[in-house]
Amino acid sequence: RSLEGLKTFSYLEELILDNNLLGNDLLLPKLPHLHTLTLNKNQISFQRKLESLLNHLAEVVPSLQYLSLLGNVACPNELVCKEKDEDDYQRYRYFVLHKLTNLKFLDTRKVTRMEKEEALLRGAFMKVVKPKDAKASGDAASTSPEMHYTPLPSGSRDLTNHRGILGKCRYIYYGKHSEGNRFIRDDQL
Repeated sequence: RSLEGLKTFSYLEELILDNNLLGNDLLLPKLPHLHTLTLNKNQISFQRKLESLLNHLAEVVPSLQYLSLLGNVACPNELVCKEKDEDDYQRYRYFVLHKLTNLKFLDTRKVTRMEKEEALLRGAFMKVVKPKDAKASGDAASTSPEMHYTPLPSGSRDLTNHRGILGKCRYIYYGKHSEGNRFIRDDQL
């Protein structure tokens, strides 16, 4: 779980760190000759932490050409999470390629010219951002029921008090041109 001894290998070119329980706080020493890095099946879990990891990798391993992050939650694929699909994975690829422009191979696929162009244009906008949960942040004002938006009128917001609300409708339906009742026979009325 510790990468302390790596700083003595400054000419290291390939590094395989699969299945090492490495987390979001992964810090590599400066390895200017490293071109292959695999971090498969570790504990890199959040997209926002992935951004800091990619910024760190761009700084300490400038020659990186082959990177694999499969098996981490930060790499959204169908093998790790059933809710993820190919579009999520492609957005992840664009974001990684935007941060690490020298990559030739990411995870299991070669980086195409079209992917590099798309990453340059839109890669910065492919970062997945989730809103903070109001209950988790501890904000008391945002958890009160009066603060939440509801399309219902104020008289019907209380679930224990079931009252009808009357309103005025501008449109009157006469049913002259309706064909909805043409299949109903008189004996079914």
